[in-house]
Amino acid sequence: MRRRFQDMKCSVRRVRWLQDQRGVSALEFALIMPLIVVLIFGMANVSQALMAQRRVNHIASAMGDLTAQNQTVADADFKDIFSVAGFMMQPLSPSNLSIRISSVIVDVNNVPRVDWSVVGPTLATGLAHGTQMKTLPVGLISNTGDSVIMAETTYTFIAPVQALMPNGIHFNEVYYFRPRKSSCVLYGTEAACPTTLN
Repeated sequence: MRRRFQDMKCSVRRVRWLQDQRGVSALEFALIMPLIVVLIFGMANVSQALMAQRRVNHIASAMGDLTAQNQTVADADFKDIFSVAGFMMQPLSPSNLSIRISSVIVDVNNVPRVDWSVVGPTLATGLAHGTQMKTLPVGLISNTGDSVIMAETTYTFIAPVQALMPNGIHFNEVYYFRPRKSSCVLYGTEAACPTTLN
């Protein structure tokens, strides 16, 4: 009888232990918290990546527009333009920003070629004088002497939490602008718009 009473007492304890709801919230929180942390950091990374993409887009537009407003540009002008681009990237780091501004002119053979190309502030390579441009949109410039300013930006976004985006995200933007005050934008010591580019 005594043994039966002890067995029944143990059974009641087991049932109570299985029905005990204390600590369930803590357990659910412990299971869900890592997912919540990953989502919060992921949203922060995505929002900064979107901000970087918008800034790269805006920089390409502004740099090309500033260049197209001039009749003549020199190295000092580009130094100022590129320094403005660094400020436009803030609060993101401009160290991965690459800018190339080029003037493309249709020569006497109706072939679009690079007249001049300037790069800055880092990581970019210029296009060689006379390089044939095969990547221009169709119909952008087609007549001999037509000119366009091509502004290209490249940026590699490195996320603050690199575990979520280990390789970063690469953004590229290209904008085309017609010169506003002349048929072409002259660079350095050029006296007139060239018609032959070799």
